[in-house]
Amino acid sequence: MRNHLMERMRNGNLVVGSYLEGQRDLAVDLGVSRDVVQKVFRRLAEEGYIETRQGKGSWVVRLPEARDAQGEPTLYDFIDRAFAESEVSLDVVSLTSESLVGHFRAQVERVEARSLTPARVTVRMMLPSESADLLYPRAPKDPKDDERVRERWRNRARVHVAEMGDYCERLRAAGVDAVLEVRRVAWTPNFKLYLFNDADALKGLYSPVEGPIRLDDGTMVRQAVDVKGVGVSLRHYVKSSGTDADSDYDDYREWFECCWNLVANRPEQD
Repeated sequence: MRNHLMERMRNGNLVVGSYLEGQRDLAVDLGVSRDVVQKVFRRLAEEGYIETRQGKGSWVVRLPEARDAQGEPTLYDFIDRAFAESEVSLDVVSLTSESLVGHFRAQVERVEARSLTPARVTVRMMLPSESADLLYPRAPKDPKDDERVRERWRNRARVHVAEMGDYCERLRAAGVDAVLEVRRVAWTPNFKLYLFNDADALKGLYSPVEGPIRLDDGTMVRQAVDVKGVGVSLRHYVKSSGTDADSDYDDYREWFECCWNLVANRPEQD
């Protein structure tokens, strides 16, 4: 749970001054006990990331660094590095791209502030088809709830794609040649994948978990299957040099290009 909150701070979903959900609601949303939430809140307060006051709740007072103390790779760190180049390319495979949006927004704001000056930004996003029979998220016990859970996923994916479109428009307004293309596939991704500037890759496995899901109207589906997306551990792969043997990066690059060109459909074909 601590990793979940720290990642939300890193990816821009929580900023300084943001209030956290109430402990009871957060426990339900994450499928943990309230005692676990209280322990995590106390630890974050001791580390100086949040402040808590009786009757006023808890809010963020400090953000973590781009890379944590263990040196684990983070999406923040690699997007930050990619945007330092004149030509930025970002290829993404994910379920909703929730983690991507906040990081991308942070870079757009840096471009607007003239602290970054990329000439071109190209983003390709490969997401599940809205009509695909996804393995998750779903509520297998009740067909009615299952459709409501699917609609929640569709709505979130649509919002994140729209936000990425808005951010690319802001880049163009700032003088950057920004291009966003979205294609859909008819299968459920079992991992998230990011490829940066034809040099680095990050991959994280989606782990299915069973628990409650809060719908967009505020009601709760008590038993559903979803995956951990934000906060998932990522592994880093580097492109091989001309004299090295093929690397995992090269395999993922080839896999993405094959799926993008041969399997994925443009939205109007979905």
